[in-house]
Amino acid sequence: MSNKRFGQEGQPHSKDDRTEFQRDYDRLIFSAPFRRLQNKTQVFPLPGSIFVHNRLTHSLEVSSVGRSLGNDASRALLDKHPQLYATHFTELGSIVSAACLAHDLGNPPFGHSGENAIATYFSEGDGQKLRDYMCPDTGDRLTEAQWNDITRFEGNANAFRLLTHHFQGRREGGFVMTYSTLASIVKYPYTSGHEGKKGKFGFFRAEEESYLRIARELGIKQLPAEEGELSFVRYPLVYLVEAADDICYEIMDIEDAHKLKILTTEETTELLLSYFPKEQQEHIKMRMSTLDDANEKVVYLRSCVINCLENECVRVFVDHEEEILEGVFEGSLINYISDIPKQAYKACEKVSYGRIYHSKDVVDIEIAGYKVISTLMDLMVEAVTHPDRQYSKLLLNRVSRQYEMNAPTLYGRLLAVLDYISGMTDVYAIDVYRKINGMKIPML
Repeated sequence: MSNKRFGQEGQPHSKDDRTEFQRDYDRLIFSAPFRRLQNKTQVFPLPGSIFVHNRLTHSLEVSSVGRSLGNDASRALLDKHPQLYATHFTELGSIVSAACLAHDLGNPPFGHSGENAIATYFSEGDGQKLRDYMCPDTGDRLTEAQWNDITRFEGNANAFRLLTHHFQGRREGGFVMTYSTLASIVKYPYTSGHEGKKGKFGFFRAEEESYLRIARELGIKQLPAEEGELSFVRYPLVYLVEAADDICYEIMDIEDAHKLKILTTEETTELLLSYFPKEQQEHIKMRMSTLDDANEKVVYLRSCVINCLENECVRVFVDHEEEILEGVFEGSLINYISDIPKQAYKACEKVSYGRIYHSKDVVDIEIAGYKVISTLMDLMVEAVTHPDRQYSKLLLNRVSRQYEMNAPTLYGRLLAVLDYISGMTDVYAIDVYRKINGMKIPML
């Protein structure tokens, strides 16, 4: 582990009482990109009278669970390796909680449909014309590697870009994070052309040198890969960040579905009780009987489940310490939990995919998101590829100068468009869409 700061390697550390990893957390909390998560869809449409999770509340909850995972794993491993008390290992909880805060920073508006809309704009939509396109004023074309980046657009890679990339000579939000926090958010540590998990990847070509610097500093093992591609084992703390995310999105989506009456109280109770053996279920039921409100009963039950999964994931992390350090551990921590909670988790996944993620409200926001993002992509890509046109100039003039719309390469300009659109909130994206399409005329 290293508390060296990316971009400030030669500068002395702060003299205040906070550790460098605690300062990572504080920088994220007070940053503009983090605040914007409050108006980005998690799963369900943003609320009317019923408050469900958005990207901000999800990230805060993931960070809370991540801190517990890190602290508990640290205590257990320090018992095995007391010589590590004099190292950064005691701060494992702070590193994981900061990385959890940052894990969704790169996600565009409208939830996962936003990611798909950006990727499919290039692979299926009007963006296909850019495959062999030569930009008139830059004179360059996209390489195969660069084409893979944009046709497989990935929020995880975009988060790493946001935290490490220089925007017009400065870092948006003042991000100069520690090496360990940055490494902990890269779930898929390979380039876009590498055939990795579910087609995902961890960093764009524009940031591959940044990840290489971090990997060398932290001793992250490089793996064989196809020519021109990069692949590494996961940094060990990624497993804890991933586990916190897995726990929160699965269980909190079930709770949100109950609030929205997609699932009944009986269905929700049955799903969540199934994480425990029969004798423990009776004790939980007894505690639940003291609560009158159905939502409060589900809240109590949800807290029990999160505690169960957190303990299970810590056990797996500690038990598989050597495999994780060697880079040979396969899959996520959730895959190795005990049989009873594992079967319950699979049951929740089945319900989520069948009843929640394909519910009418969720599908409606995905459809709307596709339309909004595809339209914005089309207009902004046209503007950066033909900046001399009058309408292009109008569009580019309304974009903040922090985005490098006039980058010297076609790839750089397209990444600037992705920076701009992925940084939007749901509401802002809709507002821009309406104004550009003449559906909303600003009052004079």
